[in-house]
Amino acid sequence: MLDDTPSVILDEDTHPQQTSSLSTPEDGLLLDAYSNTVIDVAERLGPAVVKLDIRKGGKPAGSGSGVILSPDGLVLTNSHVAQGTARVSVQTQDGRHFDARLIGDDPDTDLALVHIEQPVSLPSARLGNSSLLRRGQVAIAIGNPLGFEATVTTGVISALGRSLRAKSGRLIDDVIQTDAALNPGNSGGPLVSTLGEVIGINTAVIMGAQGICFAVASNTASFVMGQLIRHGRVRRASIGIAAQQAVIARRVQMAAGIDQGVGVMIATAEAGGPADSAGLLMGDIIVALDGRRVAAVDDLIRLLGEERIGRSTRFDVLRNGKPRSLDVMPRERQGS
Repeated sequence: MLDDTPSVILDEDTHPQQTSSLSTPEDGLLLDAYSNTVIDVAERLGPAVVKLDIRKGGKPAGSGSGVILSPDGLVLTNSHVAQGTARVSVQTQDGRHFDARLIGDDPDTDLALVHIEQPVSLPSARLGNSSLLRRGQVAIAIGNPLGFEATVTTGVISALGRSLRAKSGRLIDDVIQTDAALNPGNSGGPLVSTLGEVIGINTAVIMGAQGICFAVASNTASFVMGQLIRHGRVRRASIGIAAQQAVIARRVQMAAGIDQGVGVMIATAEAGGPADSAGLLMGDIIVALDGRRVAAVDDLIRLLGEERIGRSTRFDVLRNGKPRSLDVMPRERQGS
């Protein structure tokens, strides 16, 4: 027998009840917790964020932000902020002014290190481990563009492991993408985790792409900072060639026993340079370096790190379609 009981109909009170459930005291507590976390990080890290004023020939040449990473006044910033100048003026959040000198500049990673000359004991920040970051993690960008108080924006880590082309033409690897807005003058300031650790150095914003922002990862910054302190520069290897990407025909791949469709062709080799001395020739296509695939010029640059300077390195190449291996002794690259 069919039940004549009508189907359940939502009464008029149902919608107001659902609407009210969207805003509960618990939600307010969560919002307060988030706000309090950001406030705490900003208050703890803000005093370590400084304004940098650059002068060239006695005239103002630009400004940006930096972050103090040691109490005695080591300040990390962007290379494009420091602009390779030897003299920098540093202004702290509380309005004090200090003279600083450039320790080292690395345009290839858009990082520079300056040191305050006066004896000081300043609030400092700590570099975190960027390899532990996850997409969706909260990120806080702090800058000191006006020199009076830190500006703070928040967002999330949108992507990890991005590459960004530096002004030198080299790719900066392991770049963090975030939607935390960067205000004018925030370049060189820190990107910070909710734990209060510096996870990146803010470097660029793409205005035509809804304000996508990028920061050089803290692990890269830690490596570069160590190199600048030890050497005043970042040491990288070179084999003395100009090169370009080249397509490897399928028939050549099959004959050579490789499954690689592109490599790096030597356009010119410096006379007496490492490549020339080892017997590499114009037209050779480099396909691997110490067994690691080379499919683009950026791959070759990335693999020629400091550890290969003065160390015999095996280059696998195709010469007239036939595979060959040669040992090359890279030297330190000069200039940026």
